[in-house]
Parts: sequence; C-alpha cells; structure tokens
Amino acid sequence: MSGSWKHPGRTGAIVYGVLASIIGGLLTVVSRMQMERQRGRRRVAEALPDGGVIVIANHTSYADGFLLALICRRMGRPLRLLATAGVFRLPVAGRLARRVGFIPVQRGTATAGAALEPAIEALALGEAVGLFPEGRTTRHPEQWPERARTGVVRLAVRSGAPVVPVAMVGAHRVIARRRIVSRLMFNVVLRPRVSVAVGDPIDVGALLSRSQLDDADALRAATDAVMAELVSLVAGVRREVAPDPIGVEPA
Repeated sequence: MSGSWKHPGRTGAIVYGVLASIIGGLLTVVSRMQMERQRGRRRVAEALPDGGVIVIANHTSYADGFLLALICRRMGRPLRLLATAGVFRLPVAGRLARRVGFIPVQRGTATAGAALEPAIEALALGEAVGLFPEGRTTRHPEQWPERARTGVVRLAVRSGAPVVPVAMVGAHRVIARRRIVSRLMFNVVLRPRVSVAVGDPIDVGALLSRSQLDDADALRAATDAVMAELVSLVAGVRREVAPDPIGVEPA
C-alpha cells in the first residue's frame, strides 16, 4: 500500500456531503442519536479542536464508522476514517471510500502499521482522522470495550496530534453482528437510542515521547492510559462500573 494520502479536494467534499446527508437520513430512520452532557460541563461538546486531530471511539457495531463520521460532521469536521481494506476492494464502496479520503488498513497482518503513514500525512494537513483503537468490534457479551492496540498512540506521538475520545453506547442495536436485516426492520418501528459523549482532548506527548516508541512497556502503558479515558467515558454514559478500567482482554 502506498504511504501517500491524497486530499479529496472540492469534488471529494461534495461527495462526502452528499453521502453524509444520505447516510445520516437513513440512520435517522433506524436510530436516535443523543449527545450526552459530561460531568463538569455545562453543555455537550459542540466542536472538535482545530487542526489535525485523532478521533477514537469504542467499537460495538458495523454502524460505528457511519455514526462516528456523522458525529464529527455535526461538530464541524469531515472525518478521514481508517477502515478495513476489505471495504476498498468493493467496486462502488471502495471508490467512494477513496474519494472521501478514507484510509485502508490491512487488519491482522504485518502491514497493518503501514496505514499510519497516510494518516500522519492527513493529520499534517489539518484533517480529523478517525479510528477504533480496539481494532475490531468488541466480543464482550455486554459490549464493553476491549483493550486497545498500540496504533493510536504511535499515530499520536509521531504526528503530535491530540486524541479526542468519543463514547457511543447503543450502536450495537442499530446494526448487530447477526440478523442484520431483521434488526434494521425492527429498528424502523422502534428506533434504538445511541447515546454519545465526547471527551476532552488527550495530549499523548505528555504520556510518551517519540524516543520511547520502541519501549514496549512504555508504549503499552501510554496506550492503556488513553484507553482508560475512553472506557471511563463509556462507563459514564452507561452509568455503570466498567469490568476493566483499561478495557477487557480480547476473547
């Protein structure tokens, strides 16, 4: 995979806007999104920071990428999402994903880290880059986040971009891992609520320096610290105590 990232340009922005409107409308039919007010804040978050920013979220549903992009659009930013390479191999979806600036990831392979290069380029151009630090939809039976992989910290340290955690609770009811069609039909009648909370930006550079990227223990500790912020956000929305403050071990 090439390490270069091509800015979508005006045409890509138009395509992004049209797709966002269509997908946003469809999601409104099968779900209800609600922005939550966090403790210590008078109101919900209304905007992402200016410049390059990494947006992370917990991963419970195939709808998460669409939902996260919609959330960021409501906060004034288009999202360049790191998405599984399989999407880019589809004839229509792949072309659209490239056109709007999404970044392919070869998950579960030795080349997965190569996606950091185009993501770093996008961040250097002031883009908002989105990813799911768990690397897959959670397998936990109660939908709690799994422990994160280290890619988000590597990306943040190398780019210098802050990380903004986003908790999405209820997305697994929008598109489940099984019985997708029947679930969507049911949701038209009784729309599930997706509760969303946006956390404060995390300065990952304060947790790990560039010279420590090859220190496995330090990298792991920084990754767990970042994930702890996301897990805490999810627990706050759920009003429950998380089974593990840094994410459950993947099954």
